[in-house]
Parts: sequence; structure tokens; C-alpha cells
Amino acid sequence: MPKLKSGVDVSAEGDMTAMIDMTFQLIAFFMILINFADAENNKEIKLPPSRLAIPPETPPESPVVLQMDKEGKVLYSADGFEPMALVRKRLVVKRDFLKREKKNDDAAKDATVIIRADRDTPSKFVREMLEMCQELGFEKFAFRAASISD
Repeated sequence: MPKLKSGVDVSAEGDMTAMIDMTFQLIAFFMILINFADAENNKEIKLPPSRLAIPPETPPESPVVLQMDKEGKVLYSADGFEPMALVRKRLVVKRDFLKREKKNDDAAKDATVIIRADRDTPSKFVREMLEMCQELGFEKFAFRAASISD
């Protein structure tokens, strides 16, 4: 029987490469599955209820999300609610960006403006926002509402 030299460590270590690889694959898998659509929705906006509210089958190609509070201020970016005059400037920048990105002067027509207005927002503010978007060349609109079940 062979003798072991004293002071030699005989512990077995496993190869962790496969475990680390599997961990990163799971992280990537769950990152893909996370729904980021709700991340841009402001929780302060209470949508009007509707029995006809149906989620879209496919997401719009170039969404532009405008959220309006009951005072007529609009949330377009992370800067908070702003008056419509400032939002107009931001939409001009977005329109120009879409034109450069798609190399098409009518790119704003293909973008979908998604309007999330609070249930207590007066309709005149929503109409003003629609007119402003149309003046800038946006033609497709989608309104969001909270669905209610029977």
C-alpha cells in the first residue's frame, strides 16, 4: 500500500465553468422574458375604464408614448410632466430623428403615438395634443384604457 506524504492536500475541487456558464445563460434568458412595456408607464396616470380595451396583438413599430395628467401636462421623458410647448419641441426632435434613422421624410407617418391620458383629463387637452401631433406629421394614434371584465 502506497504511503501519502504528509502535508499534501488531497481535497477534490470541481470545475465551476459549467455552473458559471449555466448561470449566465439563465440571466440572459430572464432578461429576454422581462416585459419592459410597463416600465415606461407612469403609475400616477389612472386610465379610464373601458369594456372595449383590448391589448394590441403586436407592438407598434415606432412607438411614441405621451402620458397626460388631469392638468394637461404631458410626460414624454424621464424629466417629469411638462407643458405642451416643451413637449412640442421634444416631438420635433423625435420626428427629425425618425427621418434620419429611416432615411425617409415621411417616417413620422409610420410612428404610432400612444396616448395615455388620465381618466380626469379634460378632452380639450387630448384634442390639443392630437392636433399638435398632426401638425408635426404624426398620423397614427392609439389610446390606452383600463380594461374591465364583465
